[in-house]
Amino acid sequence: MYRRPDLCIIRPQRPGETGRQFLVRRSTITMAEEKKEPWLNYLALSTVILAVCATLSTFKGGGYSTRSVMSQSQASDQWAFSQAKSIKSYIYEMQKDKLELELKGIEGKASPAIVEEYGKRIDGYGKKIAKYEGEKGQIQKEAKRFESIRDEAQKHSQAFGIAVIFLQIAILLSSIAALIKMKYVWVIGCAIGLVGIVYFANGLFLFF
Repeated sequence: MYRRPDLCIIRPQRPGETGRQFLVRRSTITMAEEKKEPWLNYLALSTVILAVCATLSTFKGGGYSTRSVMSQSQASDQWAFSQAKSIKSYIYEMQKDKLELELKGIEGKASPAIVEEYGKRIDGYGKKIAKYEGEKGQIQKEAKRFESIRDEAQKHSQAFGIAVIFLQIAILLSSIAALIKMKYVWVIGCAIGLVGIVYFANGLFLFF
């Protein structure tokens, strides 16, 4: 015959049984006869899912943050290299302009051999200028590629960071709900956790 747990009969203290032993036996019987609320099982499952998502968000966010810092460093190095190429190109351009002015000044006065030598040097400087300008363009292109990687990594990292915030709040509320056994607190935690999961997915695929 079924008996409600709160109406169950607990045998009186047995002979030779201490007061503490009696209290322990009574607590054991009461706990065994109490019926566990079904939603607590779902609470435990949802908490595990939220914890896994929070852990992955922390791990992935840290990885993208590191990638962002490294890409920024590489982009800075490439821009510095490009600046060095610009300085060299400018120096050769100044030398070329100087020789061209000197050539105009001695034109018709100097021997053909000297004029030819000036022409060779001017052509040589022109080739070096073109070379540095071409290299500078490739270096700048590489620097912009690193900046693109940095920007994308920052978007991923930001999304994962927001996800961690919502997921941690949801886990906290679920823990409180488990302690005080209030279902509506768990429901609120699940709603906040769902927002965190959306941001977690956004961190992986960048939906928005």
